[in-house]
Amino acid sequence: MTEEIMLNGCRRNNATAQEVLYNRFSPRMLGVCYRFAKSREDAEDMLQEAFIKILTQIHQYRNEGALEGWIRRIVVHTCINILKKNKKFSDSVDINHAQNIHVREEMIPSIMQAKQVVECIRSLPLGYKTVLNLYAIEGYSHKEIANMLDIEESTSRSQYTRAKSMLEEILVRKKIIQKPKKKTNFLGAVSPG
Repeated sequence: MTEEIMLNGCRRNNATAQEVLYNRFSPRMLGVCYRFAKSREDAEDMLQEAFIKILTQIHQYRNEGALEGWIRRIVVHTCINILKKNKKFSDSVDINHAQNIHVREEMIPSIMQAKQVVECIRSLPLGYKTVLNLYAIEGYSHKEIANMLDIEESTSRSQYTRAKSMLEEILVRKKIIQKPKKKTNFLGAVSPG
């Protein structure tokens, strides 16, 4: 079934077209939900709620941009709304985790370790995990994240910085990446960051 036929069918509430849409996009969107959720069951619940919104709002899609991008935005916003109902995002974790550790490109693990990295991201505190997902993975700006989560833009930035530091700690502890070597200045003293 072509995308146009599928969309027209969904707009007419055709069950076959809706099933095609769901089967085509749900596996990737479950991955999006999984990054925000505490468990697979929570992710599946988020996905269900998102697809209910997608199917009831499909008439609003105007064929401007990729359908998958439109669906992804609804999924992300649904996840955020569910999380907002359950938790405040300004909560933070002990400041000890906010060390000035910088994650460098060469430290990013290979594709084979991607599942382990996702599990490590999922183990972060809710605010950290959410901001990290929205900024680093979904590509939202800190201003957009602040608006979505009803927090200050500076809170989004600090949550992201702390999330990167905590994630690096977890990745090093689980031996997924090696601990970065400290930079030294010309006198041999350790320099920050």
